Amino acid sequence: MSTQAASGEIVVGLDIGTTKVCAVVGEVGEDGITVLGVGQVPCRGLRKGIVSNIDWTVRAIKDAIESAQTMAGVEIRTVYAGIAGSHIRSQSSDGVAAIAGGEVTRADVERVLEGARAIPVDADRQILHVLPREYVVDAQDGIRDPIGMSGVRLGTKVNLVTAATSCVQNVIRCAERCGLAVADVVLQPLASAEAVLSDDEKEIGVAVVDIGGGTTDILIYVDGGIAHASVIPVGGNNITSDIAAGLRTPMAEADRLKRLSGCALGRLVRDDEEIEVPGVGGHQPRRAPRRVLSDIIEPRAEEIFCVVRKRMEDTGLLEQLSAGVVLTGGAVLLEGMSEFAEEILGMPVRIGFPQGVRGITQLVHGPQYATGVGLVKYGANAIAEAHARAAAPPAHSMMRIPAAKKAAAAAAMVEEKAEDGAPPKSSRLWEWLKAAF
Repeated sequence: MSTQAASGEIVVGLDIGTTKVCAVVGEVGEDGITVLGVGQVPCRGLRKGIVSNIDWTVRAIKDAIESAQTMAGVEIRTVYAGIAGSHIRSQSSDGVAAIAGGEVTRADVERVLEGARAIPVDADRQILHVLPREYVVDAQDGIRDPIGMSGVRLGTKVNLVTAATSCVQNVIRCAERCGLAVADVVLQPLASAEAVLSDDEKEIGVAVVDIGGGTTDILIYVDGGIAHASVIPVGGNNITSDIAAGLRTPMAEADRLKRLSGCALGRLVRDDEEIEVPGVGGHQPRRAPRRVLSDIIEPRAEEIFCVVRKRMEDTGLLEQLSAGVVLTGGAVLLEGMSEFAEEILGMPVRIGFPQGVRGITQLVHGPQYATGVGLVKYGANAIAEAHARAAAPPAHSMMRIPAAKKAAAAAAMVEEKAEDGAPPKSSRLWEWLKAAF
């Protein structure tokens, strides 16, 4: 989407993750999005991307929102909330609709997308997104934006993303208990892709792999459109648990060791490097080789990337990812993560940082902020689409417009003659007939 929302609008992205809640405040202007404030706090209310404790999640959201609006100097009332979890599903669908007036309008596009989403869905699930891959006008396929094109038949191929209704409602309920209105619930890897991908990467084929605390999210772009979305219920927390068990240290200390000294590729660690491992239950801290820590992390990282590659192979799109893989999420900050991913996935890998925003970018310059920034960009595009829809003229059939114009012209001619005092021709003919007989 290249349109921009109305200048001066405030958009807030709320990334509700397994390990943290992050709120990003952005102002949409004519020259792009300016980041005004960021609030981030730890969160223990989710498990593998799904809300497991409402009170803890509400408390984390309140703290993050208060921090963000204090920094931004604005009052936050509406947010775009992210969602993930193993309940997310993706499937393909098609839609077809007649082009009413011989030229594709925004109403025609909305009608064909409604047709594509008219598929049976389980009672406990709901459609989260209808993501167009391409449009087809008559026999011409591969069209990205069909508005304004001539034809009689409009088709589309889409990816439908569905989610468990209860999980979506729990996210909305947590935000509402904080006094917030949720403008939309957005798939987190979709938001991350908005923040870290370029149009060229989407065009030649790319995969976004967002490794968060509880889940690993995958989103695949082919030929500029979204071809696949899925969620793997494994993330950085699994690495932390392995460290805590392997080194016999508390979870908080295991997470600290992972962030400060962790390495996903053992050969990058020197033999003489050591770390201090805090004890648990009153035991004294002890020294241990850093290679022991990397030997714990490497198998779990290998497992994550092997599952990612298997998912990509199952889609049949692995050979079309010419731009490779973009890694986002807090867990990818581990040393050696991108190099290890390149070895297992067999394609180019880079770390994705949020781009395309201005303002206090140093506060969101990290892969862990990709979802929050992406939610702001998604919200700005959604507002722009709503403005464009409101400004669009009503759709009329091209065959009806001339008739309407003729009727209006005839009515205007009758009114004009009536104002001049001359009776219409039909009245004069009637008077002549009465006089003749």
